[in-house]
Amino acid sequence: MLKFSFKNTYFLLVTTLFFLLISCNAQNKKNKEPELVIAASNLDAYMSKIRGKNIAVVANQTSVVKNQNGGYTHLVDTLLSLHINVKKVFAPEHGFRGKADAGEKVSNSIDTKTNLPIISLYGKNKKPSAKDLEDIDILLFDIQDVGVRFYTYISTLHYVMEAASDLQKEVIVLDRPNPNGHYIDGPVLREGFSSFVGMHPVPVVYGMTIGEYANMINGEDWMDSEYKCDLTVIPLQNYNRDSIYELPIKPSPNLPNAKAINLYPSLCFFEGTNVSCGRGTNEQFQIYGSPFLPADKYPFSFEPRPNEGAKYPKHNGKVCFGKDLSDRKMLSKINLNWLTDAYNETEDKETFFLKNNFFNKLAGNDILMQQIKDQDAVIDIRASWIVKTRQFKKIRKNYLLYPEFSEK
Repeated sequence: MLKFSFKNTYFLLVTTLFFLLISCNAQNKKNKEPELVIAASNLDAYMSKIRGKNIAVVANQTSVVKNQNGGYTHLVDTLLSLHINVKKVFAPEHGFRGKADAGEKVSNSIDTKTNLPIISLYGKNKKPSAKDLEDIDILLFDIQDVGVRFYTYISTLHYVMEAASDLQKEVIVLDRPNPNGHYIDGPVLREGFSSFVGMHPVPVVYGMTIGEYANMINGEDWMDSEYKCDLTVIPLQNYNRDSIYELPIKPSPNLPNAKAINLYPSLCFFEGTNVSCGRGTNEQFQIYGSPFLPADKYPFSFEPRPNEGAKYPKHNGKVCFGKDLSDRKMLSKINLNWLTDAYNETEDKETFFLKNNFFNKLAGNDILMQQIKDQDAVIDIRASWIVKTRQFKKIRKNYLLYPEFSEK
């Protein structure tokens, strides 16, 4: 009797575990997020719009299409293989292959792989000319953005749309995820501080995809053109604004990974100071430091040296004392403490801010610099931009293509 009872109990236990495993597996499949599909890979959504037309592609090294092998093929190569009439390529800052330094002039050239003319939009001209577009029907824009106002690809987008509007040409934007799309933060750019590192009245981190941003440029009449842009945005599929996306290709030479991209909105303010953000190292935008910070309070050190993306790094060959942020948790707001602490601790406050006004261009105002000089508390600095940021959020809602993120 005992033997029979044991066998039945064992059978019942095994059967129960079996069905529990099946149930858990089904639940995991149910809870698993569907795979994100970038617009460029959704060929059916835009192929009929461009077939038989003369196309100019606005692209760089991030403009790729996922192929059947799970790898990536450049959008231009994909279009040519499908017999799309690509006439030329427009290249933004860092160039078509993404090798040029930040701020380095990019010249016109010929792509050695396709023999297509490459026209630079980061050199003498930042806007396509009427001559550039005379033989073009549609401009196809596909560049990975990082959702930060002073990242210049949205300025290139503006000028492409403006040029197309002037000549009543069509623009198609292939949307891509925003790796900093999970929050909004920072001062809104004020009138009088517009530049190529900030053209529009938006916060430093604006929480929109580049397709949504294109809609906002058009809808808010920010372009200097008498016409609206004939704009089509090909949307992402299964986009979740709360997720942090690991980009398959670095968007520029000095943003090598997800950590650098996440820290970029906080650390880029240092570009307008005598503090290095790690250009000339292998930890760009994951460390910061300066020869003028005290070694006893900043024991971490590094020496910038010329490398890809930084031929002439700030403080080349000098020991910089600072902080290593590579193990910090992902941010959901701008960290100002690193900036204010560095100013308060620097040995020479007179030379902390560069004399070229670049810091104010990054900030989008001349208020933040004064607040730091006055040693205002970070909580008070952040409070000073809340009203403008709230106003922006109301405008932004008019242009969203995807569900809103969760408030942290």
